[in-house]
Amino acid sequence: TTAMYLLHTADWHLGKALFGRSLLEDQAYFLLEWLLPLLDRERPDAVLLAGDVFDRQVPPTEAVLLFDEFLRGLQARNLPLLAVTGNHDGEKRLSLGTSFLRREGVVLATRPQDLDTPYVLETKAGESARFYFLPYCTPAAAREALGDDSIHTQNDAYRALLGRLELPDDLPNVLITHCFAAGSTAGASENPAFVGPASQVGLDCFSPFSYVALGHLHRPQKAGPGRYAGAPLAYSFDEEGQEKSVTRVFLEHGAVHCEELPFVPPRRVRRVRGLFAALLAQAQAAPSEDYLFVSLTDPAPVYQPLDRLRPYWPNVLTVANECFLHMGTGETAQLREEIRQHRAGDEAVFRAFLKEICGEEATDADLKHFAKTQKEVSALCPRYFYRCRRSAPTSTPRASILRGSGSTRCF
Repeated sequence: TTAMYLLHTADWHLGKALFGRSLLEDQAYFLLEWLLPLLDRERPDAVLLAGDVFDRQVPPTEAVLLFDEFLRGLQARNLPLLAVTGNHDGEKRLSLGTSFLRREGVVLATRPQDLDTPYVLETKAGESARFYFLPYCTPAAAREALGDDSIHTQNDAYRALLGRLELPDDLPNVLITHCFAAGSTAGASENPAFVGPASQVGLDCFSPFSYVALGHLHRPQKAGPGRYAGAPLAYSFDEEGQEKSVTRVFLEHGAVHCEELPFVPPRRVRRVRGLFAALLAQAQAAPSEDYLFVSLTDPAPVYQPLDRLRPYWPNVLTVANECFLHMGTGETAQLREEIRQHRAGDEAVFRAFLKEICGEEATDADLKHFAKTQKEVSALCPRYFYRCRRSAPTSTPRASILRGSGSTRCF
């Protein structure tokens, strides 16, 4: 075929963590073990990367090295990379060496002024296209670039910047950009500050282009004459069940054809809900490395659920005890207020602890053992124990006391 074949991807967020768990291993799998072999099989004419290469402006060293390894993989395959920065990227840091990289086939646009320097790509089969680059651009950056104080919204910025272009019609014109196209569907993993009404860009801004390679939203979707490739990994639990992909784009004589190439991450994000005993039995019967959000429906709090689940589900990221939603009324609310005002006695807190956590009433033997242990610890470190009682009567020393004394009740 004489069609130009482009592979469109976006929103890698290299270095991102989900509930404190680094996703670099999964991101390395996507780039090095899936995407590079895919490029060997598919042999596109170029790779389009529509922003958010990294997850923050100063990414961890491992994330930078991963991106560098991917670039070396593209160089070995003699494949151009046409990319823009997103709102998560440090555009000034990524601008280092861009003029040299452009001569090597890596175009990384970091400033709105880069829109004035299109890149013409010609395939071996003779098909050509002209590429324009508009990285994520705030209204303030557009005002500074154009000297136009009338720009107040993202839509104003895009209209002002793109309206200056005079697009020749001799070749298909492709725009690579990072923004929130009006009418698109955002998710929980996108920062609300960057997907609100003032951040939307009208689809008519894109009408002069044959194709618009979009980044910013993590769900693959169509947007006017372009598409969001979506993020390759799920970056929030509301993306559970969402199919991930990269977009295959064919340009031929001005016509555009797109299709998704599905990617199955090594670990999915999932929510599981139920009684702890049932979930523990499920984990033992079906171990999984998926990233899990566990909701417990037990009527009382469960002791150390994470530690007990992780031998079978090592990537349980958080556990929610739904019983806490129903606490806060009656005797529990009264005790909490007394604790907050330092009026609750230690014995009352201990009784409540056994009742809420263990589901049992304290016996006389429990109370005697608790009082004895208090005296022993107070004698060993009176200043520390006194400070714990005054400043944090709800903290862990009481539970620690019982464990340290050899008591096995509830533990």
